[in-house]
Amino acid sequence: MTIKSVAQAIPTYVMGIFKVPAALSEDLTKLVRDFWWGVEHGKRKAQWIGWPKLIRTKHEGGLGFRDMRIFNQALLARQAWRLLQFPKRLRARTLKAKYYPNDSLIDIVFTGNPSSTWTAISFGLELLERGIVWRVGDGKQIHIYLAR
Repeated sequence: MTIKSVAQAIPTYVMGIFKVPAALSEDLTKLVRDFWWGVEHGKRKAQWIGWPKLIRTKHEGGLGFRDMRIFNQALLARQAWRLLQFPKRLRARTLKAKYYPNDSLIDIVFTGNPSSTWTAISFGLELLERGIVWRVGDGKQIHIYLAR
């Protein structure tokens, strides 16, 4: 087994549910990086290639290590996407009733002191919103008074 398949798989479940603090993401990355490069007596060994090159995909010439912060956001974007794609599921209906009863998930503004679940979804939604394509369709979902 490689370091990628073990060390980077361990936090996957937690990262798919919670927004991991930036410091923890950095610590996880540091653990993987130190294990990859090797550490003896608290001193890192020589790094023959920069970490930014190692986190590139294999197709781009890297080794495919994950940037943990970006990976966390991608997993949480998947949760937000599920809320949009499956609005009739219990989780989607529960969150809608609590956080956006009269709006669409895309149209809401995050305020107040939200739960850790809602904080995680809003972090993922930031990434999701960059790739969403808005289609007019029949025009029933157009709200001209909502300025972005």
